[in-house]
Amino acid sequence: MAIGKVLVAQGGGPTAVINQSMVGVVLEARRQRGVDLVYGARHGVRGIVNEDFFDLTQETSHNLELVAGTPSSALGSTRDKPDLKYCQEIFKVLQAHGIGHFFYIGGNDSSDTVRIVSEEAAKAGYPLRSIHIPKTIDNDLVGNDHTPGFPSAARFVAQAFAGANLDNAALPGVYVAVVMGRHAGFLTAASALGKKFPDDGPHLIYLPERTFVLERFLADVKATYERHGRCVIAVSEGIHDGSGQAILARLAKEKEHDAHGNVQLSGTGALADLLCEEIKGKLGIKRVRGDTFGYLQRSFIGCVSDVDQREAREVGEKAVQFAFTKGRDGSVAIKRTGYYSADYELLPLADVAGKTRTMEDEFISAGGTDVTDAFRLYLRPLLGSDMPDAFRLRPNPVPKVLR
Repeated sequence: MAIGKVLVAQGGGPTAVINQSMVGVVLEARRQRGVDLVYGARHGVRGIVNEDFFDLTQETSHNLELVAGTPSSALGSTRDKPDLKYCQEIFKVLQAHGIGHFFYIGGNDSSDTVRIVSEEAAKAGYPLRSIHIPKTIDNDLVGNDHTPGFPSAARFVAQAFAGANLDNAALPGVYVAVVMGRHAGFLTAASALGKKFPDDGPHLIYLPERTFVLERFLADVKATYERHGRCVIAVSEGIHDGSGQAILARLAKEKEHDAHGNVQLSGTGALADLLCEEIKGKLGIKRVRGDTFGYLQRSFIGCVSDVDQREAREVGEKAVQFAFTKGRDGSVAIKRTGYYSADYELLPLADVAGKTRTMEDEFISAGGTDVTDAFRLYLRPLLGSDMPDAFRLRPNPVPKVLR
């Protein structure tokens, strides 16, 4: 197999630790015998077809380490979803530049791109090793215990809800926050890790793994508000009705669509606003506030899990090691061992490509508005060793004199 040149690219939504994976690839590749050059494609697959490359061989190790600790995609990313023709163009460029190893860091669509490129290289008899490196805050890649980027985003969500709960306790009312997740509710479910006391919020959690019934939602809010005098609610952007239609699409009069024709769920505060209007109008509660975390949770600087950083680096390093020792293409996967430690496997691309993992039933409460202890045990070690905590005054009331 031709070794000579290595190419790494980043695709899809940025994360707080995706640069760890990229730097892991670069530094580990530069250690391999026979590697002459390590390139980085600007803006993912679009950069490949445009032959828009950086020579990362010339980067100092020190600067690479600084970049590794910086959130977002240092190479730039893309939302392009390559079909066969697009992947044939990718392969044509890889072949022209004599690329021997192709590493693509991304989620479901990125894994499918790697699969198609791998198949094109095999058909042409070209010696290309293609490896997919996992990344997504949605945590929806099959075959993985979890994916790099998710723990840090989950940490942000847990801390944000802990803070929102404190605010809501000080000035009671109803608070609704919408969290990313079109099909998988892992990130929204992470809000539960912000709870410390039994009456802390979020009091209600709504996930795309369960059908959302507006009337039942309003009844839940009313009951919770009457019980606690307030209500904190976590809602996944992907909640849908029994027919599978997104609640945003059902309630909104005007709908935006993304590049793939899907109703635009992220980057808009519409769902939170619409749910707040329903609560005000149907329940008559005056103090109702809504937030949409949107893109904040993806690359929030200073809120990164140390576990996530370490594993994101390791999946990059392991990708290179697998590429040079396994003799086959594949997708790197994180496997949990013990209470918490991680090991890595190389899965066949077909096992991962284009597939979507959703939250397992064991992680969702029977009523569908909370998570189980199994989920809390699953997520807690991923959030890092220094999660902040919140405390309360102990109630020692003074007897009234006038009343």
